[in-house]
Amino acid sequence: MATDARVPPSRGMMGSHSLTELEVDVTQVSQSGSPLDVSDYGEDLAEALGNAVTEHHADADPDLPADRFIDREASWLDFNSRVLELAQRDDVPLLERVKFLAIFATGLDEFFMVRVAGLKRRIATGIAVTAPSGLSARDQLELVSTRAHALATEHARAFFDDIKPALAERGIQLLRWDALNEADHTQLRTFFSESVYPVLTPLAVDPAHPFPYISGLSLNLAVVVRDPRTGEERFARVKVPEILPRFLPLGGGRFVTIEEVIAAHLQVMFHGMEVLESHRFRVTRNQDLEVDEDDVDNLLQALERELLRRRFGPPVRLEVEETTSPRVLDLLIRELGVNETEVYRLPAPLDLSGLWSISDLQRPELKYEQFVPATHPRLVNADGDGVRDIFAALRSGDILVHHPYDSFATSVQAFIEQAAADADVLAIKQTLYRTSGDSPIVDALVDAARAGKQVLVLVEIKARFDEEANIRWARKLEQAGCHVVYGLVGLKTHCKLCLVVRREPDGSLRRYAHLGTGNYNPKTARMYEDVGLLTADPAIGGDVADLFNHLSGYTRPDPYKTLLVAPDTVRTGLTAMIRREATNAVAGLPSGIMMKVNSLVDEELIDELYAASRAGVSIDLIVRGMCALRPGVPGLSENIRVRSILGRFLEHARIMRFRGGGDDEYWIGSADLMHRNLDRRVETLVQVVDPDGRRILDDVLDRSMSPEIAAWDLGPDGSFAATKGVDLQGEFVRSHRASQSHDGPVVS
Repeated sequence: MATDARVPPSRGMMGSHSLTELEVDVTQVSQSGSPLDVSDYGEDLAEALGNAVTEHHADADPDLPADRFIDREASWLDFNSRVLELAQRDDVPLLERVKFLAIFATGLDEFFMVRVAGLKRRIATGIAVTAPSGLSARDQLELVSTRAHALATEHARAFFDDIKPALAERGIQLLRWDALNEADHTQLRTFFSESVYPVLTPLAVDPAHPFPYISGLSLNLAVVVRDPRTGEERFARVKVPEILPRFLPLGGGRFVTIEEVIAAHLQVMFHGMEVLESHRFRVTRNQDLEVDEDDVDNLLQALERELLRRRFGPPVRLEVEETTSPRVLDLLIRELGVNETEVYRLPAPLDLSGLWSISDLQRPELKYEQFVPATHPRLVNADGDGVRDIFAALRSGDILVHHPYDSFATSVQAFIEQAAADADVLAIKQTLYRTSGDSPIVDALVDAARAGKQVLVLVEIKARFDEEANIRWARKLEQAGCHVVYGLVGLKTHCKLCLVVRREPDGSLRRYAHLGTGNYNPKTARMYEDVGLLTADPAIGGDVADLFNHLSGYTRPDPYKTLLVAPDTVRTGLTAMIRREATNAVAGLPSGIMMKVNSLVDEELIDELYAASRAGVSIDLIVRGMCALRPGVPGLSENIRVRSILGRFLEHARIMRFRGGGDDEYWIGSADLMHRNLDRRVETLVQVVDPDGRRILDDVLDRSMSPEIAAWDLGPDGSFAATKGVDLQGEFVRSHRASQSHDGPVVS
């Protein structure tokens, strides 16, 4: 990346306190004072090392309190706790509560696979890194273990005591085998013999059969059988096939889990043996990837090999049915190499992430009222029944879209599809971080390449937990004739960019671009809240073109005119803007900062926000997930307010507003305020100058901080407190229905 740290000049007038007057030299240093390259480590370990580096940054004020940072691991669990609170709220529709239970379970799985696994690796490798919160890795592991046990217990209680009975009252019964009638048993015996038994492989454990490998997140039955002739007892493991539905429908709104059916037929599998006991269990393993990109000739092949090895990561959690006998539990602990604190005893069924299938039941009266996104008013054609020529629309000015309220299909997706079909389009350049399984975006890029257009696709094959899917997309795109590249060594490409080069009627070439906060994924675009800028601004188009050339080739680009680009200028640019607000506050000029991000854990920027608060800057932060900043601390952060908003849509947009001495600036982009985003990823922020776009961003920020909105407010002690109020997302749904229902078609 470019090494120039100067903040790019504004697209508009900056006033007397322009960013170009504030050049910041921020250098990462290790405890020894030497620069530290963490790019060769897995992302979890790199993040930990990055924490240590930033904790000792040269600009830190030695008089600041040592406990000014909330522990990030604890903050992550706090976020998942808020998700669990949504599942426990009576004002949330019942099947949506079921969905939040599944989201909580999936999130906790990821926390163990990545965050807990990272802590254990730090301990095992002897890296003596103290977290910015002041806790050692062992202290953090003890803290999160205690909290995770409590949350897992509360999660199970919410399901068994609240959700399951409520489902039964509404005609949805989740039953055990013993609660089924004889007709059900007959039906399931046939199903077992025809569809389940053929794919089961019981694995015995004896001197000739070592303890089998237990794959991560698989559901298993631990079985003890006895030979009636010899009296000898043996242990066996039966893996529940992942290819079969988790909840089997019995008719009349009744369901039974697949593991219940398997457990009821163990005698069939162990013919001639006595089945003494069986218990469910599940193992979570370290699933963070480690690929040394400097030492491999082909990153794609190296990642494929690493994905195979990831299945064999060390265990970090063992979930067992609470009725598991001591002897079976002892055997599992011994063979899997876990300790007592890593064992989670829970009532069956385990793995409540399987509740996704129940939440998808077609019971609209038990869900949020259906919302269908509408076409942005400026993209509606003259007849009002379709999408207009997007290139013509952009020639008249920028368009800011707010998803899911503005349709992704008739804005961003249509932009790419129109580019692929337009004979005057010469080239399309696109980043793909995560996309859907049947992606129309990929299909459009394939069509464009087959039509002879130059198509460059930067596929981030290291996108966590989407690596295999992205490898498949990369191969499909290559086979269609697209130029596929994988970014820069040591950096994940996380920016959301699309560039279209088109020949205009006068023969000139013009660039059109989309820069967003969310992935090019039509499915998640209906569930994630994001913003994106569609523009034909020549300066932005030139910067995006330069960035693509840098990512696909060997260049040292000049400083970008309109973009902040990590890992070079996002950190320094944000630092400069925060310091400018502090300078304006001291000078009596208008000042203020509002930020909406997913996570805020970067200690350098937190210290900059603390300094701005002490200078008198009013700071409002909307942080959905992790937040290491303590607001409302006298003498440190009394001018800072932090709140978290969760709901039916995942709040995902990154938006920033700076008062700028009375000349407000608005920025959107892909970067969260985390070490990895600022220092180890390619990220972009772009300034929004279009008046309509600014009004949309004002509406999002101001409504989010309104005292009338339901949210969780963060206190100085690091705890979030729920506040009652109006549902923000419901308000946006209602306002978009009112303003757009007469402007154009609605689309799914």
